[in-house]
Amino acid sequence: MQWQFTRFLRSILFGAVCLSSAAVFAQDGKMYPIEAPKEPNAIPLNTGGVANQPAQESWFRQWGDPMARNITKATLTPFLADPKKANGTSVIVAPGGGFMWLSMGNEGWEVAEALAARGINAFVLKYRLQPTADSLEAFENQMNQRFAEAAKPASEDKSGEKKSGTDRLQRNLDNQLADVEAAYALINSRAKEWNVDMKKIGMMGFSAGAGLTMATTLQSKKVKLAFIAPIYGGMNAVDVPKDAPPMFAAIAVDDFLFHGETGLIKSWYDAKIPVEFHLYQNGGHGFGLGNPDRTSNKWFESFIYWLEVNGFVKP
Repeated sequence: MQWQFTRFLRSILFGAVCLSSAAVFAQDGKMYPIEAPKEPNAIPLNTGGVANQPAQESWFRQWGDPMARNITKATLTPFLADPKKANGTSVIVAPGGGFMWLSMGNEGWEVAEALAARGINAFVLKYRLQPTADSLEAFENQMNQRFAEAAKPASEDKSGEKKSGTDRLQRNLDNQLADVEAAYALINSRAKEWNVDMKKIGMMGFSAGAGLTMATTLQSKKVKLAFIAPIYGGMNAVDVPKDAPPMFAAIAVDDFLFHGETGLIKSWYDAKIPVEFHLYQNGGHGFGLGNPDRTSNKWFESFIYWLEVNGFVKP
C-alpha cells in the first residue's frame, strides 16, 4: 500500500511537469484548482467536523505544490520505514498553511518520504481547518490577509502578554489539538504493527504546523513527545513545562515571520532543556525540504544528525 501511494504521489508530480501550464505553476503564485488526490493510505481519525463550515474540502495547486483547504475530516497517513532500515523512531508531521489550508506536498508527503528513507516512521496529519470562502479568488484575498496578519511584529495584547503574528493566528486550536491527540492514540494502538517505539516519537511542524506542534507540547496532557521540531514557526517566548521535550528549531532571517525574535529559544535554554537552533541567512518562508541556492537547504541533514547525537537514531 505504501509503495502504491508513493508511486501515485510521484505520478501526479510528474504529470504536473508534463502539462503545458506547468511552467506557469513554477513561475508564479497563482492558484489552480485540482482534483483531490485519492490518498489511499489515509486513515480517518473520526474526531468530528468543523462548526459553521458549509464548504466541501477542495484542493488547489500553487508554486507547483498540492494544497488542501476546508478540511472537516482529519486523517493520518503513515509513511512507514522499510523494516530493514526502521529504527523505531517516528515523527508526526504537521503541514502549515495559516490554519486555513495545508501544504500537503511540500510540508507533508515529501518530508515524510525523506524521513522514511532514513528509517524513521512518518505520519502526515491532515488536521481540521478554519472555514474559508468557496471561490479561489475570495480565498486568495483571505490568504493574503492572513499573511499580512502573521507578518506583524510581536506586540502586547490587552492582558499585557506579548504575542507574535503567528500566535494571533492560532485563536482556538481545540479541533487541531484533538486531531493530534487522536493521531497519537492511533499510533500507540498500532505501535507493534508499525514498529513504533513510543518512547521515541516526536512531532515536526511547519509554519502553522509549527504552532500546532508548540500548542501540543505546551497544552496537551494526552500526547507525550520525545522531541519536537518547529520549522519556521513563531519565535516568541513561552512558558516551558518541566517535562518539555528537546527541541530542534529552524528559520531563515528573510522569513517574513522572523523579526529578530528568539524568545522561544531562550525559553528552552532557561528551562535547561536541550535545544538546537538554526538561523539561516536565507530561505524565505515555506522552504520545506529546501529551495535552490539557499543556506536553509541543509536543515534536514542537520536535523537527522541532531537525532543521532541525541540517541533517537543510530548513525
